[in-house]
Amino acid sequence: MSEATPRLARTGPRPALLTFLGAVGTVTGSKFLVESDRSRILVDCGLFQGFADLRRRNREKFARDARDIHAVVVTHAHLDHRGYLPRLVRQGFRGPILMSADTARLAEIVLRDSARLQMEAAQRANEHGWSKHHPAEPLYDDADVEKTLTYFDPVPVGSETEIEAGTRVTLHRAGHILGAAWAHLTMEDGHSLAVSGDLGRPGHPLLLPPEPFSGADVLLVESTYGDRRHDQERGRSDLSSVIERTVSRGGTAVIPAFAIDRTEVVLHELAGLRNSGVLPASVPVYVDSPMALAALDVYRDALRGRSPELRPEVLDQGPNALSPDPFLAARSVQESIASNRSRGPCVIVSSAGMATGGRVLHHLHRLLPDPRNSVVIVGFAAAGTRARDLVDGVRALKMFGEYIPVRAEVADVPHFSAHADAGQILDWLRDAPPPHTTYLVHGEEASSAALRARIERELGWTAVVPRSGEAVLIR
Repeated sequence: MSEATPRLARTGPRPALLTFLGAVGTVTGSKFLVESDRSRILVDCGLFQGFADLRRRNREKFARDARDIHAVVVTHAHLDHRGYLPRLVRQGFRGPILMSADTARLAEIVLRDSARLQMEAAQRANEHGWSKHHPAEPLYDDADVEKTLTYFDPVPVGSETEIEAGTRVTLHRAGHILGAAWAHLTMEDGHSLAVSGDLGRPGHPLLLPPEPFSGADVLLVESTYGDRRHDQERGRSDLSSVIERTVSRGGTAVIPAFAIDRTEVVLHELAGLRNSGVLPASVPVYVDSPMALAALDVYRDALRGRSPELRPEVLDQGPNALSPDPFLAARSVQESIASNRSRGPCVIVSSAGMATGGRVLHHLHRLLPDPRNSVVIVGFAAAGTRARDLVDGVRALKMFGEYIPVRAEVADVPHFSAHADAGQILDWLRDAPPPHTTYLVHGEEASSAALRARIERELGWTAVVPRSGEAVLIR
């Protein structure tokens, strides 16, 4: 009997393994685990939002032992990309959390607010018996956030940083919100992975567009608007029209807005409406969100420091770019209550953007039953959120344990989204060398499938919509 052929010895590191732990079939919960012989790195660490089935995943034990994760790379400060961090730390993570300096500053604001909201929601649920859990408990608390902040490790955008021996990351401007980046990882075997995070649109009124994709062996690209096209001029026209109608009726326009970037963009547009006379000087604008006001301070500091992320024309406007005076800040609970009691025409900008929680719920609770008022949805509304229910024409909205009739005008103005649309994503990719595989993530099923088809048809690239929990090689 002949001898078996000897197995050749492996001379180099094995290919890294990429596992999709979130943001597959949904726009939330971004988590992508990269495992090699020497390192285990998580790119983004976001919360699931929307449907209850998704939110329940936030309470599940993390897919790996959190103590074995060496580092986390965060693309930007939105909750669906880094809101799970304190939960990961609670489970034993103790490594560096790499991000841009502006993302670190904004993420601290958002995590503190997230913990506060969760603690308050758990307290109310226990007082009123709303929760199925007895007792209701927050995902994490202030102590978890404080511990998480000690692991923040800001890195310069545009410079390569070594994470572990042989594994390096470079952050590139993404133009989505201040500090947002797309990440390029080089593994110890020489292969590379790029993760788009959330890409901004070239027409963002405040920020410069993303730096172009420059190539990688494997690419993860967001597909939030993979089946849609933005019309910026229509967005401005629609916002102007609904504000004008609401003011003429003597009503209040409430704008649920993400605390970071969307509030700044909305204030910029309202400043334009104030200058044009559409929004009279007698109609006050309230910003009712401590987190949004704290983030606004970060943007104003960026204006004063002439940040290279901001458009030159915005820098030339200075602080007036974000101030539709009279502009009233509701920082305290008492100021929030006062804004909620206001009568006569006014505009209230409040978070959360998808009306999943926060002070905006108190405004919706009061304003929805009155047809003089309006609710203006100015960005993407994920399935399972109250904002999406309003866009879809629901007749009653549940909050605080009861259903509130929807008689106010609901205006869907998605063109103010900070996400690139399908054509803009194609333009971002078009001049780059083709990856071995492109994976469509961070999108609902229809939008991911539509963008996958366009990438294959127009670029000739291999494009795949992965499954939740699926693992693939990076090579």
